[in-house]
Amino acid sequence: MKYKQIKPKKIYEEVAETLIESIRSGELQPGEKLDSVQQLAESFQVGRSAIREALTSLRAMGLIEMRQGEGTYVKSFSADGIAFPLQSALLMNRDDLTGLMEVRKILETGIAASAANRRTDEDLDAMKQAFADMTKYSGDAELGEKADLAFHLAIAEAAGNKLLASLMHHVSDMTAESMRETRRICLYSKTATVDQLNVQHDAILRAIQEGNPSSARSAMALHLDYVEHVLHDYMNNNDVYTETGEI
Repeated sequence: MKYKQIKPKKIYEEVAETLIESIRSGELQPGEKLDSVQQLAESFQVGRSAIREALTSLRAMGLIEMRQGEGTYVKSFSADGIAFPLQSALLMNRDDLTGLMEVRKILETGIAASAANRRTDEDLDAMKQAFADMTKYSGDAELGEKADLAFHLAIAEAAGNKLLASLMHHVSDMTAESMRETRRICLYSKTATVDQLNVQHDAILRAIQEGNPSSARSAMALHLDYVEHVLHDYMNNNDVYTETGEI
């Protein structure tokens, strides 16, 4: 008989599950402000990095929102919204990741091609600013992720189709988490690098700026294939977080 392998839970997963149960039970109500990262770390007796990872997972599931300068608040949710698995570095299982990347490839390659045809000078300025921020924050996974997401959302807006832009925003939380994780892996990997991500984004930007839909589609496809490879390789190697969040 073959038995399913039991993997030990990471510290941040245990913290996240405790917070989820508090939300599920009503102990934490929608609109309620969570304690600070430092206070949560002291309450759980874990490092602040574990708290940040746990909060990132809850944000990816749509259970909390982080308001700049205000703090972290519990969002309104449906019961189905708590079913998101906490099994990997991406807080997704392998099928979830494959599904997300398939959605991104279908959406974003076409979006890039449309953006090459329809982008305005204002759209290009938004992409260039996001790209500049990506290169500026190459050593910061969180700020790099925000700039990365801004870049992809700017492309979606440039496609000139409100429904496509809406679809991109709909999956933006999961997409942002995958971007942040890709960048975190690249910061510590010996093979994948953030510089490679920057080169790929530059190629996408150039193709859109030149008004070449075929090249834009191809550049986006190459980028997403690379991201998928980095994430799957990480999962296959079964790495775990240390207390500092490094691999």
